[in-house]
Amino acid sequence: MAQDSKKLAGSVSRRQFLVASSAAGVAGLAGCSGQSSPETDAPATEAEETDAPETTTSTPEETSESSAPQMLTAEGSSTVYPIANKGSSYWNSNAPPSDGEYWGSSDESTVPGWDELGAPDMRLADYFASLYGFEPTETQANPAFATSIGLSHSGTGCKSVRDGLVDIGNSSGPITAELGISEEERDANYVDHVLGRDGQPVVVSKDVHDAGVTELTGEEVRQIYQDEITNWSEVGGHDQEIYVVGRAEGSGTDTSFRLNMLGSADASMGGVDTRKGQNQQVATVVQQNDGAIAYMALAFTGPEVIPVGIDFEGTLYAPDKSAEHTIFDSDYPLNRDLHQYTTITEDTPSGTDMREAAFMNMFLTTFGQKLFVEDNNYIPLPDKDLQSEKDKLPSQA
Repeated sequence: MAQDSKKLAGSVSRRQFLVASSAAGVAGLAGCSGQSSPETDAPATEAEETDAPETTTSTPEETSESSAPQMLTAEGSSTVYPIANKGSSYWNSNAPPSDGEYWGSSDESTVPGWDELGAPDMRLADYFASLYGFEPTETQANPAFATSIGLSHSGTGCKSVRDGLVDIGNSSGPITAELGISEEERDANYVDHVLGRDGQPVVVSKDVHDAGVTELTGEEVRQIYQDEITNWSEVGGHDQEIYVVGRAEGSGTDTSFRLNMLGSADASMGGVDTRKGQNQQVATVVQQNDGAIAYMALAFTGPEVIPVGIDFEGTLYAPDKSAEHTIFDSDYPLNRDLHQYTTITEDTPSGTDMREAAFMNMFLTTFGQKLFVEDNNYIPLPDKDLQSEKDKLPSQA
């Protein structure tokens, strides 16, 4: 973890951050978040360094016109990205509930759960930041601190938070597998915040689905990925070679699939024809290739990237939410947590500073679970798990 040269109380900012080069730069983040890793950002020119206002670390109580909390940065999983990036966009906009563009139609100005928070007239970031001691700005596109979400994959996110390059490491696989560490090392150095769950589907291209392959057994999926089944005719489909798509090694989706489907994060996958680093890329490959099969996040499925039911030992888990057993069920074998990891340090023994707590708490409400998790086709956490995740955060101001 990178330490700020000025160790101020409260540990609001204690790692290496992306720092806006000017106040206008921070304000310009509203409604969008970066898709590059922080370490790839171009360095400031000498003139920019001269003209840029000084940015220092501060607690909410120490914030002044010349000193503001630094930007909150996250990096990692393309599966977690739709949740985190949508949250970042709303946070940076700091819109009021009356803003129909963000909150819905004029006759329904808020999404479910907002009113029950007890501050329906406050701007979004103002409300959640105020719970952790930050002063409301009451200004559009000017939250108490800005947020930026990088898009890569889980391995990169876990390494970036480990190395102090970002505040939060987004991951759809456990950090133990992504970094090759023990549970004891994990517990000593990281806090695992879970935002929601993904009923990770196995998908096929439209031609395969139209030819009658609407479900597979778990054993058939394993055999396809381990090069034991190579033609769709072997599983009730047409006579066509199977085009097997996998995620890049280091992807949380790949790690979770190997763990849950093949039994080990290091399991052989000799049947894979191509690997892609992000869910968006996998979806494109499946759309463009007949005979394709892949595993991916629910948020990226569609009419040409179609989830199939999977029969695990006699129980068929269907992609249809109305079925008796579905891929949205908590006992679906490929169901997985969506993680945001923070680091434990001497300055922040709880592992979560006030900025991180304010931002994460937004997702751990009925409002956040509906808007950022469920509306992205992921699975909201049950109430007991929501409370368990809230208990990991520091006390509110």
